[in-house]
Amino acid sequence: MATRADNIAEAQRLRAGFEAAGAVVVETPVLQPAETLLDLYGEDIRGRAYVTADALHGEQMLRPDFTVPVVQMHMAEGAEPARYTYSGAVFRRQDDDPTRDSEYLQVGYEVFDRSDPARSEAEVFARIAGALSDLKLRAATGDIGLLKAAVDGLDTSEKRKVALRRHIWRPRRFRALLDRYAGRVPMPPTRAALLAQADPMAGSAPQIGMRGEDEVEARIATLREDAATAPIAAGQVALIEALLGVRETLPFALERLRDIGVDLPAIQPAVDRLAARCEALVAEGVDLDGLEFEGSYGRTSMEYYDGFVFGLFAEGRPDLPPVASGGRYDALTAALGGGTGIPAVGGVIRPGLALLLKGAAR
Repeated sequence: MATRADNIAEAQRLRAGFEAAGAVVVETPVLQPAETLLDLYGEDIRGRAYVTADALHGEQMLRPDFTVPVVQMHMAEGAEPARYTYSGAVFRRQDDDPTRDSEYLQVGYEVFDRSDPARSEAEVFARIAGALSDLKLRAATGDIGLLKAAVDGLDTSEKRKVALRRHIWRPRRFRALLDRYAGRVPMPPTRAALLAQADPMAGSAPQIGMRGEDEVEARIATLREDAATAPIAAGQVALIEALLGVRETLPFALERLRDIGVDLPAIQPAVDRLAARCEALVAEGVDLDGLEFEGSYGRTSMEYYDGFVFGLFAEGRPDLPPVASGGRYDALTAALGGGTGIPAVGGVIRPGLALLLKGAAR
């Protein structure tokens, strides 16, 4: 069994490979301001991170990943284009699975480059996959940008689109909203009874909660506006479902998505970006016929990715998380850059899992 020293040595070896490819080694503090992460992802992140308090610096989190602090560093002082690599510990709470590590090492490779996004995506994927080529991992890819574009193209209110976009990374909540907006499920009886009242606040009990009467009235007005909005057409919902159901090797997936794009033209630019990515992957020597594409991939654990996503998995080990994962996060750079962003894509490797699989193969 690999020791901690073995894992550190493997991390340093992987990082040295990225450094040899031209990446600059960077370090980030283990303690990160909680405010930044809470602003980005809301209170949900508390359930996955270790949070502590500091009398001078306020709430702090043990680093849940490297991407956010690396983006902050680049947006504050980085030159362009830039390639970074790093290695170190990250910390994730594991309340539901005691067998998974709550502290483990990550090694990453990040590219900030405006010139050719498709080439950058292919470069990151090829470098990450190449570093693990001896493990014979299964690669899965996806594209969050396709679903975002599909939502943007729906014939419905902007408020409904905002809600759907917010829950793209929560598939069950997204499905529940889509079903409700399509009229597939009835309005909850308590809500229907509330909206049927001419003045829902009349005769109400004394207010004891945190919300004021104006906030409650604003929420009721929003619910009434939504109830008066026409359902999303069944045909459009079917196209969203078809997109999410795509699971083919990349060449066949691209053709299927082009077919869907005929009836859902809002996704055509994203499909064109996928086609450009395919060409760039071929130029990097990647076999597209052996590369899977899943329309729903990346929607449960990659909430800052907004385009290309990928993961590398150990065949026959569904109990293990991905050995490597990554994707594009342009919107994150804009959020941390005060509205000014840069195309960026990166990925991380878990050296401890790589060593585990190497040991099992012996």
